[in-house]
Amino acid sequence: MIKVTENIAIDERELQEEFIRASGPGGQNVNKVATAVKLRFDAAHSPSLPGDVRDRLIRLAGSRITEEGMIIIDARRFRSQERNRQDARERLVALIRKAAQRPKPRRKTHPTAASKERRLEEKRRRGHMKRIRRPPSDASDE
Repeated sequence: MIKVTENIAIDERELQEEFIRASGPGGQNVNKVATAVKLRFDAAHSPSLPGDVRDRLIRLAGSRITEEGMIIIDARRFRSQERNRQDARERLVALIRKAAQRPKPRRKTHPTAASKERRLEEKRRRGHMKRIRRPPSDASDE
């Protein structure tokens, strides 16, 4: 079991790991050893996630989620398979932790009387400045 929060834990059997060859540094080793990890987690059908967390997780995952609700995390930052495996799991846990936080509801507010007055005063000042910068008009126009 992977503990995500106090209330949420994911069974390791829900994770599918695929090891693939990674590009980048590693010399001859990079052509022989499958060190990159592709971690799959079925967020849409996971019994470990409460409904509200699942919905937020699907929204947060963005391009990492498939149409079927499968989150795919590609970890190839490190040279060793084990470290990439840990990295993928840590990234999944961090994503679920972020989804587990309930968003703070927005409270409607009104601008204060002083802020309204400051705004209007600034508008008057800018308007006056622009009037001063205008080219002089003929006396017959007024």
